[in-house]
Amino acid sequence: MKKLLLITSLMVSALAVSAQNTSQSYIEKFKDNAVRIMHETGVPASIVLAVAMHESGNGNSKIARNLNNQFGVKGYDSHVYTYDNKKVRTYYRKYNSVLESFQDFARIMTERKQFSHLAETLTHYDYTAWAKGIQRSGYCSSHKWSAQVLAIIRKYNLNAYDENPESQKQLAEIKQ
Repeated sequence: MKKLLLITSLMVSALAVSAQNTSQSYIEKFKDNAVRIMHETGVPASIVLAVAMHESGNGNSKIARNLNNQFGVKGYDSHVYTYDNKKVRTYYRKYNSVLESFQDFARIMTERKQFSHLAETLTHYDYTAWAKGIQRSGYCSSHKWSAQVLAIIRKYNLNAYDENPESQKQLAEIKQ
């Protein structure tokens, strides 16, 4: 009986873990969207991915799962979703897809006055300046935010998706 209970609990734990996105699965799933956004807007793919991973817990946060909101962007309309059999009303923006959430983040970075100077002055190769500039421009209240985002970029070598000739070499080496 104890063995059966142990096996059952291990299987349930394994299912719970596999249901959550990991960093690597998140990157694989959304890297092409991030690169597409970079080509359309100039916002580095590494920034799009790392900020989304940081803000949504690799897509595992409640608003990421229920509203496709990867960045915690607030809106004006309320939305209701069910969590633990309870209705939750929120003012976070709801998106039809993760790509739409990525596009809105890039729009905020390129069109809002407080961030648009970044797109005007930085290349999509300079992810460090982007992260620090986003923090300085008031995106977050944490003084550690840019360091956390940069740590994600470096840990997973996300700058390789920014198509800097140097980072393309790194990406080719990783794939070998």
